[in-house]
Amino acid sequence: MRIALVGYGKMGKIIDEIAAKRGHEVVSKLNETPTKENLNNPDVVIEFSQPEVAFNNIKTCLENKIPVVCGTTGWLERKPEIEKIAIENNTAFLYGSNFSLGVNLFFALNENLAKLMSRFSEDYTCQLEEIHHVHKKDAPSGTAISVAEGIIKNSAFESWKLDETNGTELGITAIREDEVPGTHSVYYRSEVDEIEIKHTAFSRNGFALGAVIAAEWLPGKKGNFGMKEVLGL
Repeated sequence: MRIALVGYGKMGKIIDEIAAKRGHEVVSKLNETPTKENLNNPDVVIEFSQPEVAFNNIKTCLENKIPVVCGTTGWLERKPEIEKIAIENNTAFLYGSNFSLGVNLFFALNENLAKLMSRFSEDYTCQLEEIHHVHKKDAPSGTAISVAEGIIKNSAFESWKLDETNGTELGITAIREDEVPGTHSVYYRSEVDEIEIKHTAFSRNGFALGAVIAAEWLPGKKGNFGMKEVLGL
């Protein structure tokens, strides 16, 4: 399979290595704006860039009928526009706030726990915490937002905010520390105890492998997808 990498930073380089090991040809490695010419006719694009350029990067690829796997966070207010562009151009878009298998199992565990804990909302408060390396620009992380959305969908919470939990607003604490790849925790606290679920990434390799697996899955499909469809969760 021919893969174009749009965004060739730390993640892009790891994806490049994993794609090559899995027998794929990386035909383009871009840190500049993609065009039909410099994309070099790929079967799929994997986009890991920066929040301020992600929308235009993805839009260009989809308008050239190239399916896109995107892992860039911090631009999601424009995601509905991208999903519409994918449909209009009869191609496919797959967004993942986090592509690792462990995190996607964590998402499923989080939703099931939220359903269970919703019966005890008067006894337990809920708080999220995410820790990432100091180079991460957006806060909270896209993964933390996905975790929060999973709780909101299965509880009385109505929204999330970057702060402590208050009423129907679910709080997310964001910490930037050293070179931490990513740690996400959900706490349910009462006066007498605490329940915690936590996912800790040891490196970026799990994210990168998941992105390549998503790219292997996507070509030939039409519409908008996430890792739930890829992993059958």
